[in-house]
Amino acid sequence: MKKTVTYSVVGRVNPADRESGEVKYYAQSQARGEMGIREIAERIHQMCTVTRADVMAVLTALEDIVSEGLQGGEIVRLGELGSLQLSLSGGGSDTEETYTDALIDKVRVLFRPGTAMQEAIGNLAFEKVPVKYKKEEETDEGLGA
Repeated sequence: MKKTVTYSVVGRVNPADRESGEVKYYAQSQARGEMGIREIAERIHQMCTVTRADVMAVLTALEDIVSEGLQGGEIVRLGELGSLQLSLSGGGSDTEETYTDALIDKVRVLFRPGTAMQEAIGNLAFEKVPVKYKKEEETDEGLGA
């Protein structure tokens, strides 16, 4: 059975041609809610014989271990779910010798889906829904015009 992902259509400046200012319309996924660690623990508890408290203990430890692994520069593999790895971005230098870590602007966590996740997202259906939050457009009202 296919799972359904909800999306809205939103206008954005065409990323391939920002200078023209031309607006194109794109799909933007719309979340149906959130699933926190307690909800995950409850769902896992319902699927097996482990208590919810034991599942919470394992998930809390997983948070700590994943964070430690990433901080230590390791690729964290979560089985067929996928892997996590740090990515760096920032400025460049003219030579390798003049490069310093002060040029690093951002550290991001990359998620690379494994086979289970790829199969899950490869078998989706889609449902168009209204935009949840629209940016307020500026009007002449209240601007003293």
